Amino acid sequence: MTKEQKFTELIKDNEGVIFKITTVYTNNESDQKDLYQDIVYQLWKSFDSFRNESKISTWMYRVALNTAISHLRSRKKQPGGSGIDKIVQRATENEDQEFEDRLKILYAQIQKLNVLEKGLMLLLLEGKKYQEIAEITGLTESNVGTRISRIKQKLKSRILKS
Repeated sequence: MTKEQKFTELIKDNEGVIFKITTVYTNNESDQKDLYQDIVYQLWKSFDSFRNESKISTWMYRVALNTAISHLRSRKKQPGGSGIDKIVQRATENEDQEFEDRLKILYAQIQKLNVLEKGLMLLLLEGKKYQEIAEITGLTESNVGTRISRIKQKLKSRILKS
């Protein structure tokens, strides 16, 4: 299998991860497509430098999150609340209305978090363990645990107020 074929397969297998990151870190479909392309480009550029010291998904998350954060900084705008609706709709198509409403509220509050907090919650909701989140973000495992605990408290407080 050629390098290009391996890379294409990797992108296809992890398309959902890239989509979720682009949705959380952008406001509209145009920005989402731009960010998606940027992430794939950055993954391609650094594909040869992947040393198998971590899982391929950990490496992809790290590149994708760093690209998304850089993308935000270069555009100098804060993410709004419109993009997350696509994830909520896909995640809840077959769920009951009460659950769907609660999930929308949660994602709306996550959308209001700062860039790092959003990334941490995205990884947590993806089912990543603290150790893997630490590898992806470059934080210590205990720092990840502390930050996630604080974010959960912040979200709980905001949701109860609304």
